[in-house]
Amino acid sequence: MVVTLATSLSPDLVSLLEEAQAALIAKRGGDEMMATIVGDAPVEHVLDGLISRRELWVAQVDHETRGLAVDRGDVIVAVYVTPAFRRQGIAKALLAAVLENADAPKDAYALPGDRATKSLYESIGWKARLLTMRGE
Repeated sequence: MVVTLATSLSPDLVSLLEEAQAALIAKRGGDEMMATIVGDAPVEHVLDGLISRRELWVAQVDHETRGLAVDRGDVIVAVYVTPAFRRQGIAKALLAAVLENADAPKDAYALPGDRATKSLYESIGWKARLLTMRGE
């Protein structure tokens, strides 16, 4: 496995982001988080922006992108791994790469009820500090 900052757009990266978007939207609060991450822009435009701002990390297994992390400087806004490749250390490797920098994020987003994401962050010693409530 190789984890690097994304440097170019590829079909498997577009496919992975579309997969991640669909999975996120299916969860409670996913629409709001998706709006925070990408807004209404097309996938290719979003990826171009993330790549140019050096905010998109990718994990490749056998030269195919299997996971991604979006780092907005002070917060990790998303970590996603293709379901067939989960529980193989890909998400932890993505976090390790993001956190290697001197000005690494100190916060990360997790949706309510997303125990897997919360457990991932807890596994590196992070603790929940804030829950946003919304009246609807």
